[in-house]
Amino acid sequence: MRAAVIYEHGSIENIMVEENYPEPAVKPDWVKVQVKACSLNYHDIFTRRGMPGIKIPLPLIIGSDIAGIITELGQGVTSCSVGQRVLIDPVPSPQNGNLMVGEQYDGGRAEYCVAHESHLIPIPDSVSFESAASIPLAYGTAHRMLITRGKVRAGETVLVLGASGGVGTGCVLLAKMKGAKVIACAGSKEKLQRLHEIGADYCIDYSTQNVRDAVWDIVGKPRRDGAGGVEVVVNSTGGGTWPDSIRALKLGGRLVTCGATAGYEEKIDVRYLWTFEHTILGSNGCTRSDMTTLLDYCADGTFSPVIDKVFDLKNVQEAERMMEQRKVFGKILITP
Repeated sequence: MRAAVIYEHGSIENIMVEENYPEPAVKPDWVKVQVKACSLNYHDIFTRRGMPGIKIPLPLIIGSDIAGIITELGQGVTSCSVGQRVLIDPVPSPQNGNLMVGEQYDGGRAEYCVAHESHLIPIPDSVSFESAASIPLAYGTAHRMLITRGKVRAGETVLVLGASGGVGTGCVLLAKMKGAKVIACAGSKEKLQRLHEIGADYCIDYSTQNVRDAVWDIVGKPRRDGAGGVEVVVNSTGGGTWPDSIRALKLGGRLVTCGATAGYEEKIDVRYLWTFEHTILGSNGCTRSDMTTLLDYCADGTFSPVIDKVFDLKNVQEAERMMEQRKVFGKILITP
């Protein structure tokens, strides 16, 4: 089968497209899936480069967000059938050996992959493979962070940092779906225009504006009487952005984080936390219920993932370079 394989950690050039890579064998309770779409995530870049403290088996086929069609059933499989359209839940579980697909065993940048039957989520007929494959690590994460953990409500104002990526666009769409106002941050006029087009009420160009001051211009400086500031800040970027995020929050505001793509070290003035009674919420990936809820939203037209480009597998290096250089708006997908 055709597959994009890494044999050692390193640069984008370490991704090798093989034309005759061995197809995965089907074990009892597992199924084989013909991959129809696999979306890229920044996590893929970390996996390819190598992550301190996390052992990655090599060679490896990266790709955690996989949608496709079941082509073969392993012994004992009863919950699904050949020909069924499915999304693979990438979250580790005891059933699949507590392994994450595309990180600790071969993923979706290939014509075929395997999954334990308990990790299969039926895709509604009205939902495309591309939309389904966009959901788990980006939009599922956005749903868990903003809705499940952050509990955003109608009438609130949400500040989204890094709003042009997969998680960011998901947060913009979900916040608007809940009836909130959105202040979206991105680093180019083109991205800001596209954020306006998908519903952002205000946009801040962090390459030319101070985010904290720009937020204060929009909603006012937070005051101890409750005036000013935003109810929720979505921060998945890190990289020194927490101080301004904290200063943008109103009395009783919530900062929600799911990661730190620009850096993990933050230094904040904790006096603002107790003075304004802020809440900091961590959100780790997504759960099955986040993914199924989003599939339902896609099926009824309430929600539609933002897809930037779809690449053929042979162009996987170009796709990952686009993501690494942060030239993405929404999601990039691979079709084997």
